[in-house]
Amino acid sequence: MSTTTPGTTPHYFVPQPSRHPFMASVGLLAIIFGAGQWINGAGWAMYVMLFGFLWLFTVLFQWFSEAIGESQSNQYGHKVDMSFRWSMSWFIFSEVMFFGAFFTALWWMRSHSVPALGGLENSLIWPDFKAAWPSIAPGTTASPANIIEPFQTMTPFWLPTINTALLLSSGVTITIAHHALRENKRGRTIAFMWVTVLLGLTFVCVQGYEYFHAYHELNLKLTSGAYGSTFYMLTGFHGFHVLVGMLMLFFITLRLMKGHFTADNHFGFEGAAWYWHFVDVVWLGLYTLVYWL
Repeated sequence: MSTTTPGTTPHYFVPQPSRHPFMASVGLLAIIFGAGQWINGAGWAMYVMLFGFLWLFTVLFQWFSEAIGESQSNQYGHKVDMSFRWSMSWFIFSEVMFFGAFFTALWWMRSHSVPALGGLENSLIWPDFKAAWPSIAPGTTASPANIIEPFQTMTPFWLPTINTALLLSSGVTITIAHHALRENKRGRTIAFMWVTVLLGLTFVCVQGYEYFHAYHELNLKLTSGAYGSTFYMLTGFHGFHVLVGMLMLFFITLRLMKGHFTADNHFGFEGAAWYWHFVDVVWLGLYTLVYWL
């Protein structure tokens, strides 16, 4: 809520005290506490975690609704717009570092850890160990005691390649939608936004089928050595980011249909588009390093 006069755009936006940060922290506490107790065998903890998610989503809905209302009533001026842009930029940068850590872990295992384990120093401890990547059978990478079941690796054909085409196409459609919004062609903007949302949803569905295929037909699991853990960590977190980005675009599309955003003032749209392009770029790196190399 703002202390400025309605109908005017202030140079600075001074919000009133809000209950939302505290209420959101209550939901997060319930989620973490419930999840921690659930994995330790407490059956009731699952309901605590679900309650935390429901509580958090309710708070976020109210919080975002108030922010949208403030934006639509012209309470956000140039300073607020700049703060939003910097905030989204730093958020995406933190996501770059997040994925960078996992890509680095993959590189370190392939280039350093596995060759070191297969070196002369460890030959007396694990004489049958083979420093090969990936670990496709017992006795190879990370399984000198034959504790990892044989599995097959995931190739780029055809599901990952189909998903690559879907994400690249969605990057084109959201760019077309952005240019249409800047030209004040709302109908064209909404149409291409729905296409983008559909492409993102299709990506998630294809990845779900890919996981089913990997688990049941390739015997590739999270416990399948270093290859399995890094494969699911990288592709799973990326899939989660696609789901989040798709939901962002979905709600932006609903706002467009309500008449929100103008040709000159639409950072909510731009922020979601930035995030979606980031997801596209990460997938290209993942597609190359995980599926091809």
